[in-house]
Amino acid sequence: MMPHPHRLYDSLLSRRDYLTRCGLGLGSLGLSSLLASDGFASGASVVSARSTLAPKMAPFAGKAEHVIHIFANGGPSQVDTFDPKPILNKMHGKTLPLELRTERKTGAAFGSPFQFKKYGESGIEVSELFSHVAESIDDIAVIRSMHADVPNHEPSLMLMNCGDARLPRPCLGSWTTYGLGTENQNLPGFVAMCPGGYPIQESQNWQSAFLPGIYQGTYIDSQHTSIEKLIEHIRNQRTTTDQQREQLDLMQKLNRAHADDRRCDGDLEARIESFELAYRMQMDASDAFDIEKEPQHIRTMYGEGVQARQMLIARRLVERGVRFVQLWHGAGQPWDQHDDLEAGHRRLARECDQPIGALLKDLKQRGLLEKTLVIWGGEFGRTPVVELPTPGANQGKINGRDHNHYGFSMWMAGGGVKGGQAYGATDEFGFQAAENPVHVHDLHATILRLLGFDHERLTFRYAGRDFRLTDVHGKVIKELIA
Repeated sequence: MMPHPHRLYDSLLSRRDYLTRCGLGLGSLGLSSLLASDGFASGASVVSARSTLAPKMAPFAGKAEHVIHIFANGGPSQVDTFDPKPILNKMHGKTLPLELRTERKTGAAFGSPFQFKKYGESGIEVSELFSHVAESIDDIAVIRSMHADVPNHEPSLMLMNCGDARLPRPCLGSWTTYGLGTENQNLPGFVAMCPGGYPIQESQNWQSAFLPGIYQGTYIDSQHTSIEKLIEHIRNQRTTTDQQREQLDLMQKLNRAHADDRRCDGDLEARIESFELAYRMQMDASDAFDIEKEPQHIRTMYGEGVQARQMLIARRLVERGVRFVQLWHGAGQPWDQHDDLEAGHRRLARECDQPIGALLKDLKQRGLLEKTLVIWGGEFGRTPVVELPTPGANQGKINGRDHNHYGFSMWMAGGGVKGGQAYGATDEFGFQAAENPVHVHDLHATILRLLGFDHERLTFRYAGRDFRLTDVHGKVIKELIA
């Protein structure tokens, strides 16, 4: 047999390159056999040894394997939802005896127009707005002492999602899939659903930044009901799947040859894997997003409307192995009630309370809640005082609340969370975190611990530095972990 013709390129191969290629090649062979023996390379979702989305084991025994993050974008009012303040109601219309540092001009105390009631064996008080969610309060840990850095939507959204208010950083969903991979290779590991368009800051909320692009969230406009509109180009009407496979194999071969000469190019790797994922999604995505396949009694439990539909889709996604699902209430900042707070909060809660309550019960009855972490909250809260008319900022109705990052509420359920508790507290008027304050960095550290990670050790080296979600901050709130 004649040897292949000599190439000048071969003569330029350094000893280090030679050893690196040999080592990686042998390592890949070993990895393939290990994946197969662990069951990761069998069944319908065959995982390539080169796949960056292959399932991974967390360093610690975390109970959460999936996350559903319900984002009430705009900033819901804590004193009207999960943090009752009877004294505030008594002071309604009067000047509060404390210094209020607010973004806009504010006035007298604004008591909550909603009734609170105790629920469950824990007896935690919850507003009438979330009576369906409250039925699962013994599985929920309400954090009443959250605080952030600034009272503006854009930086607060970035902080809550990406751990940094200013610079591009990978979001929580990207860090989760980077650390754990995903269980279903035929669906994205990270899905972000927002009906009607984008929230403020748009796709930056689910960005992967300097992490490989395959970890970025896949955006779905959940206002649509047909699979063709939910996921564009999900079906190819011109070629069969076998023909597509042949085309893709040829394209991947060319792409790999191109990428091998440009090693460590994350954008190229992400592009190559996205083609493969798009092909595989034709098989599973149509089924996962079709809620008509659910029994009627399940659909009735979730109710009608886009919130019900996307909550049910979220359950179907985690049931099929998707690692992280983020659900936004809608485009822009719907919970941002500077005016007509009572009417606005009632309408928004009416849209999502029953679906969220159904999601918690549905996950629990299927045995999924214990390994699915459900998170609810916004980027900040709202003031306990009324917002005064400000040209260009509100309509001057004097019946809404301004932004408030000093103290607000969020809650978590399932996934190793110690339910049936209200952790921390704001002051007697609900303005500032006063007892066991929890910063957003602390929340992120706790979430990562529930997933089985030390937030200080889950890092990615970029530009000569090891970056992490919590930067140089954050502490795990052990009281929230069962």
